[in-house]
Amino acid sequence: MTDDLHEDPVAGWSRLHGEDVSGSRVVVGWLRLVHVLARRVDRVPPDVLSVAGVVVAAGAVGLAALGDRWPLAAFVLVVATGVLDGLDGAVALRTGRARPLGAVVDAVADRVADLCLVAVLVVLGAPGWAGAALGAAVLLHEYARARAQGVGMGSAGSVTVAERPTRLIVTAVACAGAGTFPAGTPGTGWSWGVVSALLWAGIAVVGLVQLAAGIRRELSGRPWVDPPRSGRSDEAGDDRG
Repeated sequence: MTDDLHEDPVAGWSRLHGEDVSGSRVVVGWLRLVHVLARRVDRVPPDVLSVAGVVVAAGAVGLAALGDRWPLAAFVLVVATGVLDGLDGAVALRTGRARPLGAVVDAVADRVADLCLVAVLVVLGAPGWAGAALGAAVLLHEYARARAQGVGMGSAGSVTVAERPTRLIVTAVACAGAGTFPAGTPGTGWSWGVVSALLWAGIAVVGLVQLAAGIRRELSGRPWVDPPRSGRSDEAGDDRG
């Protein structure tokens, strides 16, 4: 781990994920905030933080299912899931423990947590088939990016509107709304799960189109390079969350 990665969280994140985010004030601010929080948990192994994010996300499903005002508690856990998602990478960078295996653990944990977010919307009223479709869209999004990176794409392809922070925000809003207005969304009476699932679906479609365009732009015209012989570490599974 080089010193500049240890000292500069933005440079470290950009290098590990193959995407320069230094021009985004929102992302830069978030990364610096997470690294400040990471100082308090430097001794916790990053993999433990990744697994903790899954446990907390699963807890959000249980609390949301209780109805009444409990979705407000689920809202807190959804936000905590997002913070833990940032902390595992921040701790890995700060302590020099970033490694390929940790990236795999992080990616798998993120996908399981994503499915928990979908489950939150289902228990808040979204149809089961809609939840299955959203879960499939998430896995397709991340798998397509991982495969493109596995055959030589050196960046994210495209940072789309459907990245993990958006999934967390949509689910958090659903929890806050369901806890504040249990009868349904004002004006429609539809459940917060249904409305949020529709919003997520629309964003997912746009995100898949953006990602497909980015992958085509990055890989179109490139000759085939055998990944195991390319000399590049396979970072399949890295995501933007």
